[in-house]
Amino acid sequence: MKPKYNWSVLLGAAFLMASSAIGPGFLTQTAVFTQQLGASFAFVILLSIILDAIAQLNIWRIIAVADKPAQDIANKLFPGLGYFISFLVFLGGLAFNIGNIAGAGLGLNVLFGISVGQGAVISAIMAIGIFIYKEAGKAMDVFAKTMGLIKIVLALIIAYTSSPPLAEAALRAVNPTQFSFTAVLTIVGGTVGGYITFSGAHRLLDARQTGIQNLGAVNKGALSAIGLASIMRILLFIAALGVVSKGFTLDPSNPAASVFKLASGEIGYKIFGVVIWAAGISSVVGSAYTSISFIKSFHPLILKFNREIIIAFISISCIIFIFIGKPVKILLTVGAINGFILPIALGIMLIAAYKTKIIANYKQPFWLTLTGLAVVLTMVWMSYGTIIQMIKGE
Repeated sequence: MKPKYNWSVLLGAAFLMASSAIGPGFLTQTAVFTQQLGASFAFVILLSIILDAIAQLNIWRIIAVADKPAQDIANKLFPGLGYFISFLVFLGGLAFNIGNIAGAGLGLNVLFGISVGQGAVISAIMAIGIFIYKEAGKAMDVFAKTMGLIKIVLALIIAYTSSPPLAEAALRAVNPTQFSFTAVLTIVGGTVGGYITFSGAHRLLDARQTGIQNLGAVNKGALSAIGLASIMRILLFIAALGVVSKGFTLDPSNPAASVFKLASGEIGYKIFGVVIWAAGISSVVGSAYTSISFIKSFHPLILKFNREIIIAFISISCIIFIFIGKPVKILLTVGAINGFILPIALGIMLIAAYKTKIIANYKQPFWLTLTGLAVVLTMVWMSYGTIIQMIKGE
């Protein structure tokens, strides 16, 4: 059968996944670990890109072939397993969304001087507007592409003005002098962990862009999404490296803002406002959409009122932030939690790839299974290393 693919939807799914990854937590994590590890953080980024690509290829391909959301695949593999995965992803998505709302609010605070709480409410209303629109899927695709391009272009400007030591970064990408289990776990978790990798795959499901005949396009979409997120990660890293290599110390209360301000002064700070607002609101959309996609197949009423439940999810995230605040620690912690979820979710997908009741006559490439298993084992090892570091107080 010849592939019949909507390339606009494919690109939209790639940008949705990348935009879901490039949230306020993404900015915070990159700034914090650049200050901690310096140029050696390049090695962590390189390693994470490899792990991200393998994990995403496996997950997107299996969901496309099975033509079912991840929770239904898990339930078919072992009754009740899908509910467990959905619970983990839903809670992680909610926690992340609190930080996303906060980031969007902070962006409007920087740009217009309104309070962060007011900015959060305005941003939440704007995100809700996308799902009120009749063609919400198309609106979400266009919005994800626009926000993604804005973030990359502005990050490129800051990376250039910070004058980073590129030769040192290139050397440490293959010969690091420092390493952190927590950094790898958090960066991978913040890129493909939790709900994030499923955002694009579930978007393809909703758009009915699945099937074995379309795996070539699914591969391109999966790798394009990782490529977009990785470009942003690298740009933020070299921008932060340019700042810390000059001896500056980032403000622990808002490390990402420090990078932009120290690199380009007040103009840089305003650019940060635009970037973190775009990061926050695009991740609000991606997180809400994907978190609810993990429960909508469980009952007809959830499917029927899917749009209303997404709106409630965004509203509740905003209300919780208004009462709790201080999202920086939440953003770092949830990134690590998403890293813990990844080996479980990926492991389930790898087993499902060999169950004919799920994938029929599809034959999973052995190299993809082998590398996927390596990612699972690596993430389990990283999780163990992180727990040991936490016990030691490191």
